[in-house]
Amino acid sequence: MLFILGVVVVFGSVGVGYVMSHGQLLALWQPFEILIICGAAFGAFLLSNPWHVVWSSFRMVPQVIMGSRINKAMYMDVLGLLYDILNKARREGIMAIESDVENPETSAIFSRYPVIQANTELSFFIADYFRIIAAGNLTSFELESLMDQEIEARLHELEQPGMAVGKVADALPGFGIVAAVLGIVITMGAIGGEIEEIGAHVAAALVGTFSGVLLAYGLVGPMASVMRHLAEEEIKLYEATKACVIASLNGLPPQLAVEFGRKSLFTHGRPSFDEVESKVRSR
Repeated sequence: MLFILGVVVVFGSVGVGYVMSHGQLLALWQPFEILIICGAAFGAFLLSNPWHVVWSSFRMVPQVIMGSRINKAMYMDVLGLLYDILNKARREGIMAIESDVENPETSAIFSRYPVIQANTELSFFIADYFRIIAAGNLTSFELESLMDQEIEARLHELEQPGMAVGKVADALPGFGIVAAVLGIVITMGAIGGEIEEIGAHVAAALVGTFSGVLLAYGLVGPMASVMRHLAEEEIKLYEATKACVIASLNGLPPQLAVEFGRKSLFTHGRPSFDEVESKVRSR
């Protein structure tokens, strides 16, 4: 919702300030200029990115507008899931979790946390490393190195939509200039006409530059920034998982291993020690 409020403040401030300066709002309505700028920017976006980045960018738009899906409840679910797996492995042996980590989409443990289960990348990340622990004899250092590599790759993947949209923001002022130049070309064609007609064409051309700059810094650039924040928040789920798994592999009991994961989370969404303890005790 902050995004919507920000858009209202940006465009409202520009519009109200313009009107208070005795400007005419209708003079800013130049649909052909907007078509040139937005159409060219969207085309460049499609040209410069593979399909999976384009699709991921559109999938992130609801989160950009409505807010991140990563919240305290999701942090609690991740920690609760990790505790359940670690606790079962501790009580019944590491092989007891084999069926859960082989098929997390049908696992009884994973099904207790449908939000995590629906996040396919995260659920398979969790399952894969418990499968590796059950199948091999890697040291904690070897496993941590492997997890770091995958987390780094996943972070890059999550950041790609924000980077792609950020490049569109960088290009928008240039496309605004393209629209302005085309407007000047039209103006030159009407140079022998009425002064009012020439003035209208010049105004339309200038609106092109104005629109490109406003869209870049007032809308698309902030969207790219929000996407990068969303990527940072989601990667914390992976880092919390890593901290829990490594702590457990080093011999810590499940409840203490989960605390290592809790400590790796951002403070603004991190559940308290008592909240996590209450959740795991209820299992």
